Amino acid sequence: MNLGQRILIMGNSGSGKSTLARQLGERLDLPVVHIDTLYWQPGWLLNPKEQRDQAIQAVAEQPAWIFDGSKQLSQADTVVFLDINRFTCLYGVLKRWAKYYGKTRPDMTEGCAEKIDLKFLAYIWSWPARKRRNILNWMNELLPPKQGIHLKGRRAVRAFLAELN
Repeated sequence: MNLGQRILIMGNSGSGKSTLARQLGERLDLPVVHIDTLYWQPGWLLNPKEQRDQAIQAVAEQPAWIFDGSKQLSQADTVVFLDINRFTCLYGVLKRWAKYYGKTRPDMTEGCAEKIDLKFLAYIWSWPARKRRNILNWMNELLPPKQGIHLKGRRAVRAFLAELN
């Protein structure tokens, strides 16, 4: 399976975007960019929208990348949508929080210690109703010539990775 040189991974928080991006980056020898590093400054200060958009555009213009985030980049050769149920996503976020509590995880801006609050949990819970249909519609608009991969569940993600070996 040829995924091309520009791979966008989309999905809810806790769906496994960063993990899949790292795994694909290692297997395909492509640079990985995590959207959270473009969104946040140390201390969980949100970068201004113009600065975020410029940083994302600079990534999009590069010849090769794996981008983990829910930003729609039409420059992608392949879009991977991790359509993971909200319970699994919540579990993933709680597991990540326990692992990195008080520390900055590798896919986050340094100085942003892992945290959880009710607003973030509500965001994860409501994400499918707010975003899922839009992502599926956007993917359908891109296809063809773009490649879309819709992975429903962790088992589908494992099978996708096994197919790349």
